[in-house]
Amino acid sequence: MMLYFIIIGAFSLIGSLVSGRLKSKFKQYSQMPTAGGESGAEIARKMLDYWGVNDVKIVQGKGSLTDHYNPLTKTVSLSPEVYSGRHVSAAAVAAHECGHAVQHAEAYSMLTLRSKLVPVVNISGRIQQFLFMAAMVGLGASFGGPWIMLALVITFGMTALFSLVTLPVEFDASRRALVWLDESGTTIGTNYEGAKDALWWAAMTYVTQALASLTVFLYFLLQFLGQD
Repeated sequence: MMLYFIIIGAFSLIGSLVSGRLKSKFKQYSQMPTAGGESGAEIARKMLDYWGVNDVKIVQGKGSLTDHYNPLTKTVSLSPEVYSGRHVSAAAVAAHECGHAVQHAEAYSMLTLRSKLVPVVNISGRIQQFLFMAAMVGLGASFGGPWIMLALVITFGMTALFSLVTLPVEFDASRRALVWLDESGTTIGTNYEGAKDALWWAAMTYVTQALASLTVFLYFLLQFLGQD
């Protein structure tokens, strides 16, 4: 059990450091105006129009760095600082989220797979809470007994799978965003490099989550295989 908490603590620290770096980069590149002075919302619409994606809404959400694309409602939700921002950070984030919308329109296989995994992962998360409580109070031997341990392996395995599938989805969305930002002239020179740097750090948050999920899954798998 001690090793489990060490793993969680280590990745929590790494995640905090990466998240802090991302926020620092966002702030840095928010001081760099885009070539045309367009807002994130305007850039999002231009990118969607370029790809012929006309059935996706662009709305202003709440909070900071809460930007996302919802494939169920076909909505690109941009945080206020991205929606109205006229800088490189806003351009990069808006284009990235539109990259997901383009993936959806083109039926990108990894995005389709991730969407199918969402309900399974949500159920797995709820099951994990109950299993963890049962294991913590010592039901059975060796951290909750073989059946509880097997269930933990399966549920954490689904979480790890979801995190791994998310990686190509996020990297591909950033690739699409950067190609469009470059070809459209929205970001050029140092502005393009800034957008690329910001999206790289955003991707690192998903890499950290994937590594954490995979490590925890392997921990429980080894615990299960090591039972008598």
